[in-house]
Amino acid sequence: MRTTVQDVARAAGVSVSTVSRALTGGAVSPATREAVVAVAHRLGYQPNRAARGLITGRTGNLGLIVPDLRNPFFADVAKGVTARARAVDCGVFISDTDEDPVAELEAVATLRHNTDGILLCSPRSADAQILAAADPQTTVLLHRRVPGMTSVVADVVDGIRQAVRHLRALGHRRIAFVSGPEDSWASRQRLAGLTEFDSDDELQILPVGSVAPTFDGGVLAADLVLASPATAVLAYNDLVAMGLLHRLAARGAVVPDRLSVVGYDDVSLAGMSHPPLTSVAVPKDRAGAIGLDLLLGRAGTVTAAHGAEVILPTALVVRGSTGPIGV
Repeated sequence: MRTTVQDVARAAGVSVSTVSRALTGGAVSPATREAVVAVAHRLGYQPNRAARGLITGRTGNLGLIVPDLRNPFFADVAKGVTARARAVDCGVFISDTDEDPVAELEAVATLRHNTDGILLCSPRSADAQILAAADPQTTVLLHRRVPGMTSVVADVVDGIRQAVRHLRALGHRRIAFVSGPEDSWASRQRLAGLTEFDSDDELQILPVGSVAPTFDGGVLAADLVLASPATAVLAYNDLVAMGLLHRLAARGAVVPDRLSVVGYDDVSLAGMSHPPLTSVAVPKDRAGAIGLDLLLGRAGTVTAAHGAEVILPTALVVRGSTGPIGV
């Protein structure tokens, strides 16, 4: 039979309310807490999350909102969140908004009243909409920065810097850039990284427009890239880059001989493409785990105060899709 809180109270010689306080961080003496925890452990007591919620006023559940779980980037973030949640005995409700800002705000409204907090990953809504919909005290942003809200972001600008310097070292001077959705903060950050090279008179950055952050978006962009004088292309993310590789192969444009291709995110499929994709690696699962810790106030040396920001490093992973110009 399942051990109950009454069993623990009887074995520890205390009241049920004392057991509840001892196991939920309530006001009891250190000696009493230690004794109750020892008895609970010996008896194998596992507090029921719903019952615990009646005592603490908390559900024990958190919400994770992502734009598209078909994108391996967001699947990796979700794995980081759920793995950390298991370790701290939290449940996670995941909402996929299908890149729709309206659905995103609706998900925030729903989860705000049914969870203890929300992790909002790469939201497509405007800053003002996010601030109006989300409670800054119980929301952490992943891969998005909004003034006044706690966030975990990758150093996107440095990632772009690494990619451009890599291509420049290979002799490329005309680099196309395929941007993502116009409402994407990450796409704007990539563009900001490219402005660093505006003063380089020998280097041309050739924007070829915005596409959906999908494989099909990359397929659509490939013909525009080939029509430009570019010898290399930076893609918004790895799915777009893989769509580019597919269409370039269909057009007979050999990569990297005709065109070098760089992706962004370094998802698990990046090394399986043909040729293997050079990509900027982002610590996806780590961002999810840190975000959850910030939400729960478990971030150690990181200040989990309102408006805190954690910036994670990016790193270029060089594979077969980039090579010297003219090879």
